[in-house]
Amino acid sequence: MQLTTQPTGTPVTAAYWMSHAWLGTHVEPDVLLEVSDGRVAAVRTGVGTPPPGATVLRGLTLPGLANAHSHAFHRALRSTVQVGSGTFWTWRETMYRAAARLTPDTYYDLALATYAEMALAGITAVGEFHYVHHAPGGTPYANPNAMGEALIAAAAEAGIRITLLDTAYLAAGFGEQPDRHQLRFSDTTADAWAERASLLKGDGDLVVIGAAIHSVRAVPADQLATVAGWARERAVPLHVHLSEQTAENDACLAAHGRTPARLLADHGVLGPGTTGIHHTHLTAEDIELLGTSGTGTCMCPTTERDLADGIGPATELQRAGSPLSLGSDSHAVIDLFEEARAMELNERLRTRRRGHWTASALLEAASAGGHAALGRPGAGTLEPGAPADLATVALDSVRTAGPVPRLAAEAAVFAATAADVRHTVVAGRHLVRDGRHTRIDDVPGALASAVAALHA
Repeated sequence: MQLTTQPTGTPVTAAYWMSHAWLGTHVEPDVLLEVSDGRVAAVRTGVGTPPPGATVLRGLTLPGLANAHSHAFHRALRSTVQVGSGTFWTWRETMYRAAARLTPDTYYDLALATYAEMALAGITAVGEFHYVHHAPGGTPYANPNAMGEALIAAAAEAGIRITLLDTAYLAAGFGEQPDRHQLRFSDTTADAWAERASLLKGDGDLVVIGAAIHSVRAVPADQLATVAGWARERAVPLHVHLSEQTAENDACLAAHGRTPARLLADHGVLGPGTTGIHHTHLTAEDIELLGTSGTGTCMCPTTERDLADGIGPATELQRAGSPLSLGSDSHAVIDLFEEARAMELNERLRTRRRGHWTASALLEAASAGGHAALGRPGAGTLEPGAPADLATVALDSVRTAGPVPRLAAEAAVFAATAADVRHTVVAGRHLVRDGRHTRIDDVPGALASAVAALHA
């Protein structure tokens, strides 16, 4: 028996026996994981039978997955936006109509159901890119953070961790005032945004308060440094939509004579604490800027293909030094296995070559890479001291049955879906058991009700 422990002396409060566990580089059979105070206290290999009192997790157990980019209210758009044709810009009009119907109560209901769906998919932490701040028309609520606090409360009730990336969204475009849809997103200035965002409270564990710049078109260049400085002073994550659309790149070149990536670099936004979302349409210089600065890349392949955005240069970005993470963004589906394999399969289509990432590398992007982007370095591993967040994938479903156990990671990435997740554990607590959420009896019903409220 191999034993690794955390030298804390604190008592074990839970134990999980895993028939197979992915330990970062390989699949190991017969692993016992002990939990103390919500963290991994010990990892023991070669434990042939479950000890008395241990919870048995049969299948492949992974670190809890991290959804590094979410817009919870977009869950209401699923299927609705598949009628007809168009582009990102026509899709956006449907999104605006859904946003206009949100209240703190309806947003709580929708986010609760959406985060519960994430838990069922093995996701233990979400990065919520939050910009619906005010009432329609832009009037602040009596509690100026009513919407953000609704999201935090929803994540707590659903049982997952949240990094609330409070988003500065100040303009409709370069030199343009917010339109009628965007008034409820805008704090009018970055200073006013910072004043409101400073009132939000996190605990550094289950709740992290971070920042986001919606995009270079939505935050004037002379105010980018204010948002970046707010995040740097607090040592919290800073995210930004970057070069998702060629039209935005063209407008940025026309307004500033430089690409969005260069504009962000010139105003101090790029760096190890920053993650760019999408990075779809980049120049060679952009890739070098992002890589050498240590700026992360969050790919959202199911959304990028759903919106016909394009395929970003993920391999080149990683080689340049940009760490990778994954997100479900608009929630066309909520499935981090699909995001992971789509990143690889997109590259195969783009390059006509197979095998850009190993299954382990893709799982790392879906776990440790995402947690790091959300301000939890050290999470996303099954190692002593890490948060005791787990996701167990069935190895006996019609999708995963057949491969030998040593190929379980490949089966998870290239064949499994969110429907194959059998167990989810957050901070040592069994949140999803045998495919059922332990706190919310009817997640599909909660989703249907919350979505219907926005389409009534």
